[in-house]
Amino acid sequence: MFALKRSIPRTFTRGFKTSTPAFLQAGDSIPATAVLEGSPGNSVNLADETAVGKSVIIGVPGAFSPACSASHVPGFIAKMNQFVTKGYDKFFVVAHNDVFVMKAWGASLDAPDQVRFIADHKGEFGKASDLLFDASKFFGNERYKRSAILVNNGKVVKTFVEPDNVSVDVSSAEKVIKEA
Repeated sequence: MFALKRSIPRTFTRGFKTSTPAFLQAGDSIPATAVLEGSPGNSVNLADETAVGKSVIIGVPGAFSPACSASHVPGFIAKMNQFVTKGYDKFFVVAHNDVFVMKAWGASLDAPDQVRFIADHKGEFGKASDLLFDASKFFGNERYKRSAILVNNGKVVKTFVEPDNVSVDVSSAEKVIKEA
């Protein structure tokens, strides 16, 4: 057995290592998963919703959380006209929360109808996008990494993900609009 191990080239054994999946990258298709909007019976598919035109998907760790409510989402609402000028006319705020919380949060932010608040109640879109992190210590479950995704005709143009998962810097509206 020792001789066999030595005879296996190193390049062959490297193929068995596992790696962490990458976030959605430019050119990737938006994952086709079921999420909810407005009520438990209203299932939507972000792949279908973003298939035509330009969209922005905003991932947040939690509805009503301080940074999400005070700066991240309000930043996109404030800069919406700049995004629209660049052709982005659909905005989706997605969190691993229930649909009732997302609906109430959207109403509390007085968000325009163009901004849709989406509940990824099972975390399926987040998992398919590799945008969930273990936040069980603070939130009791996995949560979205703070992020923003520019989408054109169902394909990712660029993904902005916070390195520490929660800060508002890389994924801020101010930074995203510069690359839109």
